[in-house]
Amino acid sequence: MEEDNSGKAKRLADFKALTFDCYGTLIDWESGIVEALRPLTDRVGKALGRNEILKAHARQESMQQRYTPAMRYSKLLAVVHKRLAEFWGVPTSMEECEIYGRSIPHWPAFSDSAAALAYLKRHYRLIVLSNIDNASFAHSNRKLAVEFDAVCTAEDIGSYKPSTRNFEYLMEHLTALGIERSDVLHTAESLFHDHVPATAQGLATCWIYRRHGQEGFGATMNPGIVPKIDFRFNSMAELVEAHELEAAGTRS
Repeated sequence: MEEDNSGKAKRLADFKALTFDCYGTLIDWESGIVEALRPLTDRVGKALGRNEILKAHARQESMQQRYTPAMRYSKLLAVVHKRLAEFWGVPTSMEECEIYGRSIPHWPAFSDSAAALAYLKRHYRLIVLSNIDNASFAHSNRKLAVEFDAVCTAEDIGSYKPSTRNFEYLMEHLTALGIERSDVLHTAESLFHDHVPATAQGLATCWIYRRHGQEGFGATMNPGIVPKIDFRFNSMAELVEAHELEAAGTRS
């Protein structure tokens, strides 16, 4: 737990709103990606490890997001599939690419996400800031089983995180809803997409470190730096437990 400028430790109760990354934090996109790519990776002439697949995906996805920031995510994934096929030297078809782009509805939620969100909804306003398109998110939201107070997508904004535009859009929208910057705890797994730009925008952050105990950065790029983190938990369930302990006066 970090301290604010007064030297007083920040508490989870200090915030009124949790802004969430979705994919990697609430939805297990890495498992979804690996499973949906299996028809392609099975054709590669050598066995590919999970992290090897995710690292290649991160590189192709990040590049495509920089060059086509207004492309809808499901369409962008189809291009990523094509680039991965070229990178691994295996044939594919546009039909296969498009099938991969439509795989998001099959990506599973983490087992603790729905219950954690139901609990947190009783204490915070919940907002999504995601590199996704609206139609794809609607499928994922059914797995999360919660009504978010606002959903801001890359499709709405016309760019992808880690662009500062996405966080500027988020805060302008939240200010209109009566939520100030100091009220917000940005909650995410990805250091690259979320924690580095959120910290640069002056937001407090909560790291849901889903990849604890694993090597590398999975489906995200290496952020180059480890930014200041205000809270760190290995799961959404741990976040809920910490909130409960704090409310009971037993969390240091």
